[in-house]
Amino acid sequence: MAEKKKAPEFLTYKGRPLVRNGNTIYYGNMTDDFVIMMQIGASKEFGDLDLASKVSIQLINTDPDVSIKEKIVKSSEKKGLYAAMDIADIWLTRALKGGDEEE
Repeated sequence: MAEKKKAPEFLTYKGRPLVRNGNTIYYGNMTDDFVIMMQIGASKEFGDLDLASKVSIQLINTDPDVSIKEKIVKSSEKKGLYAAMDIADIWLTRALKGGDEEE
Protein backbone atom coordinates (compact mmCIF):
# COMPACT_ATOMS: atom_id res chain seq x y z
CA MET A 1 0.00 0.00 0.00
CA ALA A 2 1.35 3.46 -0.94
CA GLU A 3 2.16 5.83 1.88
CA LYS A 4 0.52 9.23 1.88
CA LYS A 5 2.90 12.16 1.96
CA LYS A 6 2.11 14.56 4.75
CA ALA A 7 1.90 18.22 3.88
CA PRO A 8 4.54 20.26 5.69
CA GLU A 9 3.31 21.61 9.01
CA PHE A 10 3.70 25.36 9.41
CA LEU A 11 3.54 27.55 12.44
CA THR A 12 0.11 29.22 12.41
CA TYR A 13 -1.45 32.40 13.75
CA LYS A 14 -5.24 32.52 14.04
CA GLY A 15 -5.48 29.42 11.83
CA ARG A 16 -3.35 30.74 8.96
CA PRO A 17 0.21 29.64 8.15
CA LEU A 18 3.27 31.75 8.99
CA VAL A 19 6.40 31.15 6.91
CA ARG A 20 9.67 32.95 7.64
CA ASN A 21 12.59 33.41 5.28
CA GLY A 22 15.30 35.56 6.86
CA ASN A 23 13.71 38.88 7.82
CA THR A 24 10.60 38.28 5.71
CA ILE A 25 7.46 36.65 7.10
CA TYR A 26 4.55 35.52 4.92
CA TYR A 27 1.15 35.18 6.56
CA GLY A 28 -1.72 33.33 4.87
CA ASN A 29 -2.25 30.57 2.33
CA MET A 30 -0.43 31.13 -0.96
CA THR A 31 -3.40 29.53 -2.72
CA ASP A 32 -5.77 32.28 -1.46
CA ASP A 33 -6.43 35.52 -3.36
CA PHE A 34 -4.37 37.57 -0.90
CA VAL A 35 -1.39 37.06 1.40
CA ILE A 36 0.50 39.33 3.81
CA MET A 37 4.24 39.96 3.55
CA MET A 38 6.01 41.46 6.56
CA GLN A 39 9.61 42.60 6.46
CA ILE A 40 11.54 43.25 9.65
CA GLY A 41 13.43 46.50 9.09
CA ALA A 42 15.00 46.97 12.51
CA SER A 43 15.31 45.07 15.74
CA LYS A 44 16.31 45.75 19.35
CA GLU A 45 18.19 43.52 21.73
CA PHE A 46 16.24 42.31 24.75
CA GLY A 47 18.41 40.05 26.84
CA ASP A 48 19.51 37.22 24.53
CA LEU A 49 16.81 37.95 21.94
CA ASP A 50 16.47 40.30 18.99
CA LEU A 51 12.94 41.73 18.94
CA ALA A 52 11.49 43.34 15.83
CA SER A 53 11.09 47.08 16.39
CA LYS A 54 10.17 48.20 12.86
CA VAL A 55 8.02 46.01 10.59
CA SER A 56 6.82 46.83 7.07
CA ILE A 57 3.49 45.17 6.14
CA GLN A 58 2.07 44.64 2.65
CA LEU A 59 -1.21 43.06 1.56
CA ILE A 60 -0.40 41.32 -1.72
CA ASN A 61 -2.75 40.10 -4.44
CA THR A 62 -1.64 36.59 -5.49
CA ASP A 63 -3.45 36.62 -8.86
CA PRO A 64 -0.77 35.98 -11.52
CA ASP A 65 -2.75 37.98 -14.09
CA VAL A 66 -2.59 41.20 -12.04
CA SER A 67 0.06 43.73 -13.07
CA ILE A 68 3.04 44.36 -10.82
CA LYS A 69 1.69 47.81 -9.90
CA GLU A 70 -1.59 46.29 -8.66
CA LYS A 71 0.04 43.47 -6.64
CA ILE A 72 0.52 45.57 -3.50
CA VAL A 73 -2.98 46.47 -2.32
CA LYS A 74 -2.08 48.07 1.03
CA SER A 75 1.07 48.82 2.94
CA SER A 76 2.00 50.20 6.34
CA GLU A 77 4.79 50.24 8.89
CA LYS A 78 4.35 49.31 12.54
CA LYS A 79 6.49 49.37 15.66
CA GLY A 80 6.89 45.79 16.80
CA LEU A 81 5.81 42.42 15.49
CA TYR A 82 2.67 42.22 17.66
CA ALA A 83 1.19 45.41 16.15
CA ALA A 84 2.17 44.19 12.66
CA MET A 85 0.51 40.79 13.17
CA ASP A 86 -2.62 42.46 14.51
CA ILE A 87 -3.13 44.69 11.47
CA ALA A 88 -2.04 41.88 9.11
CA ASP A 89 -4.80 39.61 10.38
CA ILE A 90 -7.42 42.38 10.04
CA TRP A 91 -6.36 43.25 6.48
CA LEU A 92 -6.19 39.62 5.37
CA THR A 93 -9.56 38.71 6.88
CA ARG A 94 -11.24 41.67 5.18
CA ALA A 95 -9.53 41.04 1.84
CA LEU A 96 -10.50 37.37 1.76
CA LYS A 97 -14.12 38.26 2.58
CA GLY A 98 -14.14 40.67 -0.36
CA GLY A 99 -14.34 43.79 1.78
CA ASP A 100 -10.95 45.24 0.86
CA GLU A 101 -12.06 48.38 -0.93
CA GLU A 102 -9.64 51.27 -0.60
CA GLU A 103 -10.56 53.43 2.35
